Amino acid sequence: MFTTMSTAPLFTTPPPLTATNDLPPPDKLAVVISNSKSSTQLVRIHAALYRHNLLLHQQPILNFHLLRAYSSLNRLDYSVTLFNQTHDPNIFLYTAIIHCHAQHNLHEQALLYYSQMLARNIEPNAFTFSSILKSCPLKPGIAIHSHTIKFGLDKDLYVRTCLVDVYARGGDVLSAQKLFDNMSERNLVSITTMLSCYAKHGDIAAARLLFDGMQEKDVVCWNVMIDGYAQHGLPNEALVLFRRMLAVRLKPDEITVVSVLSACGQIGALESGRWVHSYIENNIGIRFNVQVATALIDMYSKCGSLEDARLVFDMVNEKDVVAWNSMIVGYAIHGSSKDALQLFNEMCSIRVRPTHITFIGILNACAHAGLVNEGWRLFNSMQDEYAIEPKNEHYGCMVNLLGRAGQIEEAYELVKNMKIEPDSVLWGTLLGACTLHGNIGLGEKIAEFLVSQNLANSGTCILLSNIYAAKGNWDGVARVRTLMKEIGVQKEPGCSSIEVNNKIHEFLAGDLKHPKSKEIYMKLQQMNGWIKAQGYTPQTDIVLHDIGEAQKERSLEVHSEKLAIAFGLISTQPGTTIKIVKNLRVCLDCHAVTKLISKITGRQIVMRDRIRFHHFVNGSCSCGDYW
Repeated sequence: MFTTMSTAPLFTTPPPLTATNDLPPPDKLAVVISNSKSSTQLVRIHAALYRHNLLLHQQPILNFHLLRAYSSLNRLDYSVTLFNQTHDPNIFLYTAIIHCHAQHNLHEQALLYYSQMLARNIEPNAFTFSSILKSCPLKPGIAIHSHTIKFGLDKDLYVRTCLVDVYARGGDVLSAQKLFDNMSERNLVSITTMLSCYAKHGDIAAARLLFDGMQEKDVVCWNVMIDGYAQHGLPNEALVLFRRMLAVRLKPDEITVVSVLSACGQIGALESGRWVHSYIENNIGIRFNVQVATALIDMYSKCGSLEDARLVFDMVNEKDVVAWNSMIVGYAIHGSSKDALQLFNEMCSIRVRPTHITFIGILNACAHAGLVNEGWRLFNSMQDEYAIEPKNEHYGCMVNLLGRAGQIEEAYELVKNMKIEPDSVLWGTLLGACTLHGNIGLGEKIAEFLVSQNLANSGTCILLSNIYAAKGNWDGVARVRTLMKEIGVQKEPGCSSIEVNNKIHEFLAGDLKHPKSKEIYMKLQQMNGWIKAQGYTPQTDIVLHDIGEAQKERSLEVHSEKLAIAFGLISTQPGTTIKIVKNLRVCLDCHAVTKLISKITGRQIVMRDRIRFHHFVNGSCSCGDYW
């Protein structure tokens, strides 16, 4: 379909083509072609060139620009027609049609044109190789690499940079690094390509070393490094580097803020996230597009401000499915299952087709509210209504839903009858349900299977150890700990963080490293007095160690969540909401204590654990003690 006819003049300089006007020279015509804003405008120019007999054999350079211009305006079919009508296309036209298909990720067609070109004994040049290698998969890329050597172009700066990119995208970091290390000449693009390779594949130390050694850095380099930190579990480092970027007066773009907002969401840095939101609103260089809006929704949801997430969501005029998914997932992790289901139904009613991510969000919403029947209905609708094959993540949501509802045998049957191979995360979810309901027999069976299949991880072992400890089977606990040593897994320590004055403060259980440790422990002692006056009794049965009652009580008192809450109480004004992020599931004792603290202090306490959000207000929790 042609787009609406542009009302803009065909040319600015010289004036529009008419029967009486002379045509501008080919180089200026090429600029006009390249600057066309719509396919309709380009067709008009094309027709004028035909009328003046300037195409085909007379001016192949114009054909070259027309090919690329049609493709850039999403009319690749016109590019192909024009190419096919050209007699004896030269290397430039072949390079152009290859480039057009590569830009549209049509690798096989691009390779066919390349093969056709070789069959006609037309020798590729550096631009041909640069075009064919763009987004080229690894296997054909290796073959093209041999051709670059054959034609003596493998050391060309642009060709070598594209080769590094091919190996990097294909996951062959060593080959990419070898090519990069042997480059006699490098530019900003080639260094950024290698930087992206390191960052994408998790070698953050190598990426930072390369980044720090760069003499010239543009916004793309900063984005790659910031996103590398954010994507590989180093959000604090991402925020530090973002502040440094601002300090050197380099202006962020949309990609920068999306990565930074992701980092804020990971650590629950609401104040920092709000600052970034304000920065976006006050800098016209950053477009408030659906990607930025979705990143804001995700950040606000993960930082505990569901109201702000919804405000941003409602501001987006043309929402894509990713934006809908982000809001549904936000409702789900906050336990707002009714709102999640309502939004899902609204999305479907306006014919936005759900994706597998949508169903992960909505099934989690059902799990947090114990909506077993609704969960089964939605799970079955994936295939029946939307032709989406459930993945391990969807089965995991169902196992979580059934397991929390006490339907462990049903969950086990679901896993056994899966059409795909269950992964270790799914088995771990089922094992967690066994732990929750004290089903030692099935828990042991699952754990032994995981160990025999080399699928056991720290989570698996800890869950099995907890099952034994809860039943007082200390010999079983000792066996599991011996197994952990043998297979080299370690228990992940509990860590809680709180943001105060744009700074993240982290605490481990029994932590004494914080500069305000003395004040924190004094407040902790005061908190213990408050809650005991309210009739609190420590839940020592959850301390899964073979120690005395007094030691169990002491270990509960210094859990990381309580240290973070104590710090929040001494560091913020009365009435201020305290927001905590915990890397593990909040324990029963901390949950009970936090409810009491919210009632005694009149503070709202928002806690995000590994599973969901808990909103503590006046002695109650939003989870309804169902988590």
